[in-house]
Amino acid sequence: MREKGAIGGFSRYWLALREPYDVRARNPHVLNAVVETAAGCSSVSIVDLGCGIGATLRALSPRLPRKQNWRLVDNNVVALEGAQTILTPPGVEVKTRLLDLVGSLEAALEGPIDIVTISAFLDLVSPEWLEQLVWRTVARHLPVYAALTYDGRVVLSPIDHYDRAIIAAVNRHQLTDKGFGPALGPNASTSAMRLFRAAGFDVVHGQSDWTFGPDDGEIQLEIFTAWADAAREIGAVATPNLESWLGARRDAVAAGRSQLRIGHVDFLARPVASR
Repeated sequence: MREKGAIGGFSRYWLALREPYDVRARNPHVLNAVVETAAGCSSVSIVDLGCGIGATLRALSPRLPRKQNWRLVDNNVVALEGAQTILTPPGVEVKTRLLDLVGSLEAALEGPIDIVTISAFLDLVSPEWLEQLVWRTVARHLPVYAALTYDGRVVLSPIDHYDRAIIAAVNRHQLTDKGFGPALGPNASTSAMRLFRAAGFDVVHGQSDWTFGPDDGEIQLEIFTAWADAAREIGAVATPNLESWLGARRDAVAAGRSQLRIGHVDFLARPVASR
């Protein structure tokens, strides 16, 4: 799940805050499959769509062949400025490209590519955009590594009377337009894997849940505030009930009692011949 920030949709503060949890959550089985896909290659060219501040590059690069060419694509100028500061070892070349992926997917996928990566992004796009991504990558036999796609599962502790209503409202909000048209939201990973399989690709997948404990108060507060804003926009929860829920959640964080699990899915879709 991607929470809106102050700059270009997602702030550098939010992207930096979530990155260590993303690193911990990435599914190792799927990550190993990505590494296996690049095994034996002397060099690898990667396009990272919706790259943010370059978290996927930092997570994946140390496990790939020494010679790498990364193209980081995003519409967030401030995030790309952060990505440009990444220190990379010799042999790893990084270029950034400012593009609005709503209408520029073809341009983003220009040139030589060995792997397409996407993190915490597919739940924002429309079914039509996803179909375009699948069609373009399948046509070129390009493996696609999609990590950290929100799937709607949430477990909260301690339990609050209004949890169910709030989460239902958040998941409804996830389906609203995020710039691509009505979004896939929690249905994104299932839809994407189904399309890739129907196109003849092999799909390796696994859960990549965020898990937060009592020591992870800062990010929990950010998430709970964003959820309250989303539920307020949907209008499905009465304001007094919403304020009661948010106050109780903040109190639990302050008391060191709050625990939270948010469901995500990772998958690698690849041409069968690449196995």
